[in-house]
Amino acid sequence: MSRQPLLEVRDAEVRFGAVKALDGVSFSVAEGTIHSVIGPNGAGKSTLLNVLSGVYRTHRGSVHFRGEDLTRLRPDRITRLGMGRAFQNLALSGEQTVLDNLMLGRQSLTRSGFLTCGLGWPSARREEARHRERVEEIAAFLDLDEHLGSPVGELSYGSQKRVEIARALAMEPSLLLLDEPVAGMNAGEKRYIASLLKLLTSSLDLTILLVEHDMEMVMSLSDRITVLDFGRPIADGTPEQIQQDPAVIGAYLGTVQEDADV
Repeated sequence: MSRQPLLEVRDAEVRFGAVKALDGVSFSVAEGTIHSVIGPNGAGKSTLLNVLSGVYRTHRGSVHFRGEDLTRLRPDRITRLGMGRAFQNLALSGEQTVLDNLMLGRQSLTRSGFLTCGLGWPSARREEARHRERVEEIAAFLDLDEHLGSPVGELSYGSQKRVEIARALAMEPSLLLLDEPVAGMNAGEKRYIASLLKLLTSSLDLTILLVEHDMEMVMSLSDRITVLDFGRPIADGTPEQIQQDPAVIGAYLGTVQEDADV
């Protein structure tokens, strides 16, 4: 029985002046899967994530999440619909504790108003306690519980990357966008994150859209892969199909580039 698409990108186009960062990109992500997007640096992967999360808007085409058109929605509205994102470049507050950073991820789920919280009303305190309990569960799931009271800036780089993922999970997403989650990690840290992503999809009923340069990780984890080159889709299929695709071999797998992504 085939899984229903959770996310559908239809003929998406994004232009920066005369440059097309995305050009006719179409693919779908099935619920409960790990779907990877790969391609050479400059292929448009980061642009795609910015479109999905509402940072950029398409000039043509559309994005549907759970059947709803996201094309003109603000990022905060997209987050509330159930899409979370962990960034390639850490977007954490280094001076704040791990707990405080994770609690920031709960803001979109908070119902108490500013005045209610400021006055310390019982309803606001109860809600905060529920959010804190959930954050502590997420931290334990990612082996961060012993660091909850530590400033993020004092943690190792690998631990900070886990905090970034944990904060995205604190939003309670049904679709998690991950931008280079193992960039800069050592081999042991990469294995840990790979096993964690598998566990997330099986234990939390989570769907993951993964942008990653580590081909060993991509091929071992992905249920399906979409390949971009100069903003255009050149292949979409299973890891086995992608590994054997001549266009992919020529555009990506056989080429190593060092330039920054679009």
